[in-house]
Amino acid sequence: MKIDIGIPEQNRKEISKGLSRLLADTYTLYLKTHNYHWNVTGPMFQTLHLMFEQHYNELALAVDGIAERIRSLGEYAPGSYAEYSKLSSIKEETGVPKAQEMIRNLVQAHETVVRTCREVFPLAEKGSDEASCDLLTQRIQTHEKTAWMLRSLIED
Repeated sequence: MKIDIGIPEQNRKEISKGLSRLLADTYTLYLKTHNYHWNVTGPMFQTLHLMFEQHYNELALAVDGIAERIRSLGEYAPGSYAEYSKLSSIKEETGVPKAQEMIRNLVQAHETVVRTCREVFPLAEKGSDEASCDLLTQRIQTHEKTAWMLRSLIED
């Protein structure tokens, strides 16, 4: 059935492509954060283990919301590692860095997600897609706050 939600098809496709990049970034960050949760060691173990768990749980919910928004726009959400590796701006983690490096890597990854959101935002505005603008605004707020909190752990 044809979609008639007040956003032209071309705009819906462009927004969905941008949201697919956001989905890939978010899923890659989720995986990185979960990896760090499992593998963190050192004097900050308890604090970081619990914090990373909170973060990956929030990211799991975010992934679902982003994918569902793409589907609401009439497009299919990417859902494989192969697709995510092509779409994501976040480098996949293959090793186990020390705790301080984990924190630095996560700060950079959260900031990357913020930049992706800011790149997609004009597409959503152009298409008068308030729902995607709202989703992007929420994601920006969450990732900026998380990056700030993580940075606070490593500042002197």
